[in-house]
Amino acid sequence: MNPSTAGSQIGQPNTTAIVFFLIFVSITLAITYWAARRTKTTSEFFAAGGNISAVQNGFALAGDFMSAASFLGIAGLVATSGFDGLIYSVGWLVGWPVVTFLIAEPLRNLGKYTFADAVAYRLKQTPVRLSAAVGTLTVVVFYLIAQMVGAGNLIHLLFGLSYEMAVVIVGAVMILYVLFGGMIATTWVQIVKAVLLLGGASALAVAVLWKFGMNPAALFNEAAKMYGPEVLAPGKLVANPLETISLGVALMFGTAGLPHILMRFYTVPNAKAARTSVFYATGLIGFFYLVTFVLGFGAAVLVGRQGITAVDKGGNMAAPMLAEVVGGTGFLGFIAAVSFATILAVVAGLTLSGAAALSHDLWSHVVRKGHAPESEQLKVARLASLLLGVLAIILGVVFKGQNVAFMVGLAFAIAASANFPALLLSMMWKGFTTRGAVASMLTGAFSAVLLIFLSPTVQVELLGHASAPFPLKNPGLVTIPLSFFVGWIVSLLSPEAEASRRFAEVQHRMHVGALVPPPVVTPPGVAGSVPPGIPEAPHKV
Repeated sequence: MNPSTAGSQIGQPNTTAIVFFLIFVSITLAITYWAARRTKTTSEFFAAGGNISAVQNGFALAGDFMSAASFLGIAGLVATSGFDGLIYSVGWLVGWPVVTFLIAEPLRNLGKYTFADAVAYRLKQTPVRLSAAVGTLTVVVFYLIAQMVGAGNLIHLLFGLSYEMAVVIVGAVMILYVLFGGMIATTWVQIVKAVLLLGGASALAVAVLWKFGMNPAALFNEAAKMYGPEVLAPGKLVANPLETISLGVALMFGTAGLPHILMRFYTVPNAKAARTSVFYATGLIGFFYLVTFVLGFGAAVLVGRQGITAVDKGGNMAAPMLAEVVGGTGFLGFIAAVSFATILAVVAGLTLSGAAALSHDLWSHVVRKGHAPESEQLKVARLASLLLGVLAIILGVVFKGQNVAFMVGLAFAIAASANFPALLLSMMWKGFTTRGAVASMLTGAFSAVLLIFLSPTVQVELLGHASAPFPLKNPGLVTIPLSFFVGWIVSLLSPEAEASRRFAEVQHRMHVGALVPPPVVTPPGVAGSVPPGIPEAPHKV
């Protein structure tokens, strides 16, 4: 089977792509108009009023998670590296059981809009929310840069538009989604995008397998003939065992710390729906990653590695080029539009989570000490969304031409190091204190950024130095245990009686919900003491 790239339309204006993209934008803007008429309160803006069903939230979670990096990046990695490209999809996927069994229900019962609600439930609000906002905004900014630069490069190649124009279009449409429709619009945009992405990727995989008699083994055998049997064996992309483990733990625990993923658990009516939505999302995402594996090998065989890397060194055009080979320019246009829709939806989710950190955590609880009226909170939330959208556009233009692939890995490493340890310790350990939480979150965030800067990814690949002070490309193996250890040791050195006393209340609410009265905890020598409640809207069990 001869790889074919002759006469490719990649990099030229594609009428089909533009038509499909305009249809998608028209539908989603109509959804935004509908959602804007139903977004009158902060709860509706940030959590869709808790009225999203488990199935809907499952599709939206999958849409939030299946970014262009997943679709284009993993297919490209498999096409250029073979079996080893699967390490990313497996790493991302195995994070979901952690979310299912440790995070989803407790987070839904303890919080309101952000993961900081759960961390700060029994701790001092101001320092914890400030520290949580640092981690959240750092993750959001790095993730946004990667998505916006990816959008510029992708649309430049697929639509023939200028890089700057692509970044501005993505930013402008995303601002409309979030500013007017809030979480209701963002959720439905994610659902539409997830259906399109799953449908497009599945159709492409079927078209590939059709050429091999619907037999995946025949496809893999053809790849082994062309590139040698090592294409089906691990060890080429990540040969160092420590590197593999470090990347794996960052991807696995990073999923349980991503602010835009955690925020979705507040959109469902109860804790059971939160857990069920993760079940649906895991199935959809698992299926999607199996499909990308087929796409990667299909691109390697039908397009050829040389043709793929000639268009884009990172291999990110493997899936669109494969679509053109098996389905012509029209199929290429559809896959291009789906890729653009993917970026739009993910950027909208990121922006909304950043706006929640700015308005709910910082403005409402730190600046206004929990006394901001509803109308003020909504105004600040929309202003924060607008500012983050403009910032995303500026960052996308500033980082033009930069290799920002490492930023997604950095975002996962920060989420796994700064957010996940503090969230887990606050829910599971009675001795966790405010100072321990602050120390854990700040240590995780800053150590992840520092070690990424000192890693071979930046020092060798970006700056051209001969070696790097820190040997691992992803710092998760060091920064995640460090964050846990710092949170533990600082908590032991600074015990907090009130935080310890309210632990029983946290455990009760985690497992039972807010509508059942919490247990009365009476400290020694104090008769009839009742733990103070947190002024949050009650959640159904």
